[in-house]
Amino acid sequence: MSEAEELPPAPQEAQTVFGEFFPEAVRYAELLADAGVKRGLIGPREVPRLWERHLLNCAVLSEVVPEGVTVCDVGSGAGLPGIPLALVRPDLKITLLEPLLRRTNFLQEIVELLGLDHVTVVRGRAEEMLGKLPPVHVVTARAVAPLDRLAGWGVPLLRPYGEMLALKGDTAEEEIQGARAALSKLGVVRTSVLQVGEGIVDPMSTVVRVEVGESPGGVRFAAKRAKAARTSRRRR
Repeated sequence: MSEAEELPPAPQEAQTVFGEFFPEAVRYAELLADAGVKRGLIGPREVPRLWERHLLNCAVLSEVVPEGVTVCDVGSGAGLPGIPLALVRPDLKITLLEPLLRRTNFLQEIVELLGLDHVTVVRGRAEEMLGKLPPVHVVTARAVAPLDRLAGWGVPLLRPYGEMLALKGDTAEEEIQGARAALSKLGVVRTSVLQVGEGIVDPMSTVVRVEVGESPGGVRFAAKRAKAARTSRRRR
């Protein structure tokens, strides 16, 4: 039996969550189970739980993303959570940011196959994107790095008063406590832990929300931001 054949049928919850884009969600799941495994983007043991553990777990993040905003999915990998979020929320403008070529190639193929016109794939590291990508309202991430390191990459990409939404596990509260000093230096003004996906995923998905003030990245990135803005103006 091949990896693709091990993919279980989509649960009823998937039809509810993805709605009119349910066929595209099924196609994405099939591609993850087949090409995603063959190309080393997900492990073969993840195929039987793709729906509950990956697609639905990521799609319910949409519950806490504001309407009509710009989003950067940092370390997008195989497209999680960016692709499920894009399928649920066509009102968003999403950038999938990923440094590895084989992953960006896969992401570009997915975006084109599913007709996701509101999604852009960018190859690069988050820490190198300041001034190269327009600041966004929301940064998303899943299983990328511990919160202090993730914030150092993601927070500087935000617009003033933006927020980073990181899908985390049971240690979310402990990560926040351990990262408080780093978060403060990055201009973070508020942190919270949210539970999303009630009635859809069990256990519910845990989201760490990191909100910034008027200086995303704090003093450390203020000079870099100003320099990037001057460079951008000169290019025009």
